[in-house]
Formats: sequence, C-alpha cells, structure tokens
Amino acid sequence: MSTVTLEYLTECLEVADQLLAGREWMLEPQDLPGRYGRVVKEVDRFLEAMKCEAVVAGGWAVWRHGFVGRITQDLDIVLPADRIDEFLRVASVSGFEVLPQQSGGWPKVQHKQTHIKVDILPEGGRPGTAKKPAPTTIPHPRQLGACGNTLHYVSLPTLVELKFAAGRMADLHDVVELIRSNSSQISEIRQHLGKVHADYVKAFDTLLEEARYQQDH
Repeated sequence: MSTVTLEYLTECLEVADQLLAGREWMLEPQDLPGRYGRVVKEVDRFLEAMKCEAVVAGGWAVWRHGFVGRITQDLDIVLPADRIDEFLRVASVSGFEVLPQQSGGWPKVQHKQTHIKVDILPEGGRPGTAKKPAPTTIPHPRQLGACGNTLHYVSLPTLVELKFAAGRMADLHDVVELIRSNSSQISEIRQHLGKVHADYVKAFDTLLEEARYQQDH
C-alpha cells in the first residue's frame, strides 16, 4: 500500500482546484490537467498510429458526467479485444511499462515518467467479482461513444451500464451521484438499460428512489 505523503495530498488539492475552475470547458479527456492530460495525449498517439478506437471510462468519466467530487488516480480505457496485444506492444516501447497481470485480471500499463496507471477494460470482458460476475460483458468502444482514433468519454447511459456491471459499492454510489447530477436524462438512461439487462433496470429504479430520498432530505 502506497504512503500518503504531503506532496501527494497537495497535488490532489491542486488538481481538484483546476478541475473545479475548468468544469465548463474541460469537456474532453485531453483537457484534463497536468500529468493526467499528458497521459491521455500519449495514449492518443498510440491510437492514431494503430487506427484504433477507445473510450475513457471509470472515475474520470464519472467526473465528466457531473460528479465533480470524483477524482481518480488512474485512467480506465476500453479497447477492442483484438487490439489489446498491439496496444501493449506499442506502449512498452513508447514510455510505458506493462505491469504484471494477475490471474483473472485485466492488462495494465504505467507511464514511466508520471507513474499514472492505465487500466485496460477489454471488449468482451466480464466485470463483477468471482462470486458475483456481471450478467453482461463490456461492449465494443464504438457502442460506448468512441469516435475516431482519439480518446473520448463513454456516454452517460453506457457509463451507468458499466457501473452496474462492476457492481461494487463505490460504483453504486457513483450511479446515485450521476442520477442526482443528470435528472433530465433519467428516461434516456433507463431506456438504455432496458435494452441491456432487466437486472440493471431494477437496480437503477432502486437507486433512483435513493437519490430522490437524499435530495428531499
């Protein structure tokens, strides 16, 4: 477990201030401040060279879609299943280290200069846990909002889908905050989930009630 240093806490506060100040114009992953934006641009170079589509999911997508208190240290990207090996090869000779992959885990790389990890969510991968795997798998980036060969954020409905698939308490908390921040898109989100899996619709309705209760109290 890494040590929490004063330098680390100071950086977190500085990044939070920059994100708050740039909330209205930081609309794409490339706009992220400091070393985060730098790593996004490095990944873009690979994608352009590979002619590959990918999207940003995880905590940064949650921030982009309205949970402004959500700051993460890693970059989560969804890649097509048939392009992952190529991505790892390119990354390994372009300033990234391919990290050891745990049994049953997904690939990760780390930018050598900034130490930011890039977690790869593979198309076709099944989120969840060993005891409770998701009933669905990760879609192709194109179905999540990919456009061209640079990183874009996943769309809000598909982000909620991925959060339900992951199924951790932190992910469900993210969904509650996303509901509270995007009240005008509730129907769109629910309609999308209805096309994916009935369990997600049921879970969404439960969290919708929770979000409304929190808002009223």
